[in-house]
Amino acid sequence: MRIVIAICFSLLICTPLASAPATTQTAKITEFQHEYRFLSNFWPVEIVYEGSTYPTAEHAYQAAKTLEANERKRIAALKTPAEAKHAGEALTQRADWADVKFTVMEDVVRYKFTHHDDLRAKLLATGDAELEEGNTWNDRIWGISPPGSGNGENHLGQILMKIRHELNSAADRP
Repeated sequence: MRIVIAICFSLLICTPLASAPATTQTAKITEFQHEYRFLSNFWPVEIVYEGSTYPTAEHAYQAAKTLEANERKRIAALKTPAEAKHAGEALTQRADWADVKFTVMEDVVRYKFTHHDDLRAKLLATGDAELEEGNTWNDRIWGISPPGSGNGENHLGQILMKIRHELNSAADRP
C-alpha cells in the first residue's frame, strides 16, 4: 500500500497539470495611499522647476499655472501641498495653461523620480502594476473617482507609468 501511495504522490508532484490555467495577472495600485503615498504629488520632496525650488510636486505644478514670479514664490512658500492646491485654484491661469498643463505635470513628476534615488527605486519596485490615482474628490482628469471604478482619464497614473517605463529602459541600456 505504501508503494502505491508513494507512486501516486510522485506522479502528482512530477507530472505537470496540463489543464491548469496560467496566472499572469498584473497588479493594480488603485490609490496613492499608505505604502504608495510616495506616488502622490503631496509627497514631501524637493522639486526644481524652471529655476525655482518647491517643497512638493503639487507646489511646483500649481505655481506653474502663472508666469508671475511673485505668485510662484508665494506658492512655493506655502506650508502644505493642500494650501498650494487651493492657491493654484484661485490664480488667474496663464493664457496657454490648457495647452501646457499635461507637459508641466510630466516634467514635474519626471524631476521627482529622476532626482531622488529612493523614490526612483520605489517607483521601479511597483513593477508592471497599473497605477491609478484613485480619489474621492471627483478628479477624473488626473485620476479615477471613486477609486477602482474606472471612471476617469487617470493622466497622473499614465505619466507615472510612462516615467517608470523610461527608467526601466534606461536601466537596461549598457
